[in-house]
Amino acid sequence: MDRLHLMTVFVAVAETESFAAGSRRLGMSPPAVTRAIAALEKRLGVKLFNRTTRFVRTTEAGQRYLEDSRRIIGEVDDADEAVVGINAAPRGHLAVTAPVLFGRMFVLPAIVEYLRRYPAMEVSALFVDRVVNLLEEGLDVGIRIGELPDSSMKALRVGSVRRVLCASPRYLKQHGTPTDPAALAKHTIIAASGVSPSSEWKFRHGTKSITVRVQPKLTVNSNDAAIEAAETGFGITRLLSYQIAPQLAAGRLKIILPEWEPAPMPIHVIHREGRYAAVKVRAFVDLIADKLRNDRALR
Repeated sequence: MDRLHLMTVFVAVAETESFAAGSRRLGMSPPAVTRAIAALEKRLGVKLFNRTTRFVRTTEAGQRYLEDSRRIIGEVDDADEAVVGINAAPRGHLAVTAPVLFGRMFVLPAIVEYLRRYPAMEVSALFVDRVVNLLEEGLDVGIRIGELPDSSMKALRVGSVRRVLCASPRYLKQHGTPTDPAALAKHTIIAASGVSPSSEWKFRHGTKSITVRVQPKLTVNSNDAAIEAAETGFGITRLLSYQIAPQLAAGRLKIILPEWEPAPMPIHVIHREGRYAAVKVRAFVDLIADKLRNDRALR
């Protein structure tokens, strides 16, 4: 059998963790998929999967082969697109990842516009609040908030966000506005564990730094929940500026102590560069970069 075909079958089974699901993805019969995996394992002389009646998982060797197979298949797809020409309309599948709330607020509208522009495309969106390895998880484009580690990925800076303190006008009218971070000890604190996992909040004003230990009255693992609690006038919370952009614009929340904010965090669009610039990736990166750079909430 053709080696690229065998790799494609292997990747489908590994990603779906099922021979049956892999066969459905490829439009092949389950016996044909089983024969392909057997032929690949025989060719390589290694076991690629651990199989039970309940699951199919890659072996250690299989996991290494999966990463290389994804890369090779991606480069072949990119080469095919490059031959067609840079003016060809994107077609195929694109996988995108971003933080949950950022994805819903800023990335999803761009994906919808992308699909409307290029009807031959399909997009899978993975919105999670963790750092995702694009190569290991078979993703094409990611949006990252914060400083980037050294990487082989292509990175494009598109904006920045700030870590801000905020409260509703009603709360501030009833309890007063803190004049410095130490005054937070006298206020009701709402902690969003995703943004502020520690009870020690750090602030910076010029060359002066201060760490304040807060005692949250309410701790939630959802940024949406922290925003809602703050909007009701319950207390002060600390979030990322983009997360409360609609509430700030509508006057439902106000930023406090802006002079004590830490340095802004950059936003990057990252993607696997490869030997060829894939038409589908380039088109999406251009679209999302333009939208994010022109959004006032990300400046």
